[in-house]
Amino acid sequence: MRVTDYELYEVPPRWQFLRLETSDGRVGWGEVYTKWHFREGSAPATRSAVDQMMQKYVLGADPGRIEDRWQAMYRSSFYRGGPVHMSAIAGIDEALWDLKGKACGCPVYELLGGPVRDRVRIYHYVDAHRGIDDPEKAAAAAASEAEGYVEEGYTALKLVPTGGLEPVDAPAAVERARAVVGAVREAVGPEVDVALDFHGRASKAMARRLADAVEAFDPMFIEEPVTPEHDHALERVAGATTIPIATGERLYSRWGFRPLLEADAVDIVQPDVSSAGGITETKKIADMAETYDVSLAPHCPIGPVALAASLQVVAAAPNALIQEQVVVDDPDASRYLADDSLLDRTGSYLGLPEEPGLGVSIDEDRVRELAGTDLGFDRPIGRRADGSVGER
Repeated sequence: MRVTDYELYEVPPRWQFLRLETSDGRVGWGEVYTKWHFREGSAPATRSAVDQMMQKYVLGADPGRIEDRWQAMYRSSFYRGGPVHMSAIAGIDEALWDLKGKACGCPVYELLGGPVRDRVRIYHYVDAHRGIDDPEKAAAAAASEAEGYVEEGYTALKLVPTGGLEPVDAPAAVERARAVVGAVREAVGPEVDVALDFHGRASKAMARRLADAVEAFDPMFIEEPVTPEHDHALERVAGATTIPIATGERLYSRWGFRPLLEADAVDIVQPDVSSAGGITETKKIADMAETYDVSLAPHCPIGPVALAASLQVVAAAPNALIQEQVVVDDPDASRYLADDSLLDRTGSYLGLPEEPGLGVSIDEDRVRELAGTDLGFDRPIGRRADGSVGER
């Protein structure tokens, strides 16, 4: 069996589905994380990277030799790693695992040692801003939305408690975050986990102040309190709070996570299966984290193929804590699926995929119908009060 053909489909809202075909007619799917794709028809950087990886290292190769192909794609590039290279490898890796599982007649997690759990816990986002300037109204709106998701069965939520910040911001910015988190906690009670994503918007000074302000509400974790460029500060941030620290969506390999683990600066790692080298690399990151008593909560803000790949890793990782997702309960996601049972939710849990491979059934006609749509989006520059550029 050899890989004979491939196609990378760009579909709304900003997803890329990779289809591999083999000499015996099997089809495998992966999802590439779209990077640096802006408005006015500019092409995603990952498309060129996928083309190069496929043409040089994958077409004509035995798809069953996944580790060998991964090493070839990674190590044969003198300039390696980073968001584009690792995302291209990730989508290809997922598709190869999909083919492997289908050839063996079992879900991928069976090939990773078998499942260690029966279901996977997920959380839902709460919009803590909605463009509302009044702090009390913003807090009330977030609390009301959180209550609604809990009524739908969710036992875990996540929100971004702050907008853009100054390097050392006024007390009002801290109080706004405290008010939003406090209102949500009061609305949902102590039985529901509430995670907070700082989105790298805080300086190390503000991260400590914000952590102190919300600690009384027992967050499940604080995500990306600082940007990856300042991950060296996480040890100091972690030492100033009892809240678990999570990070990793902008780290792309086990080598990126190693310093944080060695410094005991993180409690939860969040590699993105479609950014961090696919199933092959994410499972290695999970295993490495386990040796440091660190949990796994994969990042996944994209489509159903990426979610299916994430579930395969979580199913087989003993230290998995929870899974991010944005597609459950979203009809725009299920339109790409011939069978949307992958997205069936019971309370705050998804069942393990049972079909061979990734366990995701793609409606190829629908994908082709919507492919080629301009995926460009406008991400405004974040500006501080003095006009300088800040984090968003």
